Order: sequence, then C-alpha cells, then structure tokens
Amino acid sequence: MSTSHQNDPKRRALGKGLESLLPSRPSAPAPSAPAKASPAVAHGTPLEIDVDLIDRNEFQTRTHFDEAKLEELASSIAATGVVQPIVVRPGNNGRYRLIMGERRLLASKKAGKSTIPAIVRDVSNVQAMEMTIVENLQRADLNPMEQARAYERLSRDFHMTQEQMATRTGKDRASISNFLRLLRLPESVQKSVEAGELSFGHARVLLALDSPEAIAAAAQKVLALHLSVRMTENYVQGIMNPESKAKSDKPVVAVDPNVREAQEQLRRSLGLKVSIEDKKGRGRVIIEYSGIEDFDAILTALGDRTYKA
Repeated sequence: MSTSHQNDPKRRALGKGLESLLPSRPSAPAPSAPAKASPAVAHGTPLEIDVDLIDRNEFQTRTHFDEAKLEELASSIAATGVVQPIVVRPGNNGRYRLIMGERRLLASKKAGKSTIPAIVRDVSNVQAMEMTIVENLQRADLNPMEQARAYERLSRDFHMTQEQMATRTGKDRASISNFLRLLRLPESVQKSVEAGELSFGHARVLLALDSPEAIAAAAQKVLALHLSVRMTENYVQGIMNPESKAKSDKPVVAVDPNVREAQEQLRRSLGLKVSIEDKKGRGRVIIEYSGIEDFDAILTALGDRTYKA
C-alpha cells in the first residue's frame, strides 16, 4: 500500500468506522512458557499432561471396552506413542476431565506412560456431553444398546430430532430410529444384546411381538436353541400367526450347518425354494415349484431331459 493511501484521512476514517462495527479484539497476551500455559489458551495445541491428573468422563455412554483390543492399543502406544491426542477440559485443583479418548488414556496407562498428549478445550458441561456422545456414535465398535442409549440421550438432553441426529453423526435416520426402538426391549433382553448373545438383527425381529413378556420368553427360546436371525423370524411369525403354525405344529430346532449349506446350494442351483428335513442323517428334500417350467427345470437339473409336459 502506498504512503499516500496510508496517510489518506478518509481511509483512516473508514477503518475507524469498521472498528466501531466489529467487536474489538483484545491484544494478544505475551507468550508464556509451555509449562505455565493456561488450559484455557491451549486450544489446538497438544500438551503433555500427567495421566494421573485426568479424571474419567462423567458423560461417557460406553460401558464396555474390548480387553484384547485395549492390550493391542497399549502395545502400539508403548512402541510408537499416542498418534492422536485426547481431548480434555479444565477441572478443579489443577486437574482435567476427559472429553474424548478414553481408550487411548486407558491404553497409555497400561503401556506405563506417565503423560499423554492432550488438547484442552474450555467447554461447558452441555458441550462436553454432546461432544462425547457424538464422538462415540461415530465409532464403529459400540454395541447396539450403547448406541441406542446415546441416541436417546441426544434426544432427551439436547432435544434433537432424528433428522438432526443423523446430520450430526452422519448416520441414516432410519437406522437411528431402529436403534431407539431397542430401548423398548425388556431389561433382560437388553443385557443379552449388550453382551453380544443376541444380535441387532435378533432384537429387531423380537420387537415385532406385542408385549415385554412375549419378547422375553421368545428371547429365551432363541438363546436356548441358538437360532439364527432367519430362524428367529420364522419362530416369531409362528407366534404372531398361530393359524399358519397349526398347519405344521413342529418345534423350532436348530439346523445343522452342513445341512443348511447343502440347502442353500440346491436353492442357488435350481433357483427354487428348497428345504431339507434332516434327523440323524435321515430325512427328505422338499423342492417347491410354481409352474410346469419350474418342474421341467427340476427334471433337467436331475438329469432327466426326456420328460415332456
């Protein structure tokens, strides 16, 4: 910029006018030594913080950590250090409260680290809670019940709609709705889902039943017989439609994996519905067809090409 422009009183007046419209900026504080840096001014700059000065996140929605994976992470940290800093906020008496990175903190302690790189953010309880929940939901290793409770907390504490949750977490709205429905499960069934004994697919099927008692009873049956999701669907349909069940009033039994594989191979080969009823190596193969073309296809597959309709 030329000297004449700098000395132009009109331009100085314009600059002064802009300053009156914009919030004033405080002058930058003099730089201080890293060891004395205030947590509030440490935004974006990782500090090495004593692991014993960091308290657990009171808003954490995760309840389960895979011990084997935690050991793997600890070995990695022992060898190469923590790649991504954790996020904390100032606490009382020189301590800090964790916001994000509990696995990294736990693994660092297991690895014998005395400090951990951390970014300090001066946020409120509400902001810390939201950051924690959203960060958890963006992870892939939460169990279904942990996800369901996290979404429920966003709805209850932050009054978020399912559309807003989808935007904040990058998840599909229909998926969020399905997770929230898991909270309708009886407590005993929720524990089975959380423990990995029942999958998310099992839980969704069981929710078709109309009462907590029916869901709990059906879940016990599924667990006892080790039913797959597909078999659970058939079982639940039998409960909901007893008329169709009466036509074939047989108990639901687990199918041998080898029999199931043979059944699927026949279905793929014929392109028709095939079921195998096996009992100790004896039974029958049932092939269903809906027209003469299907019947010809069956005979052709079985090697009889002389049959004519």
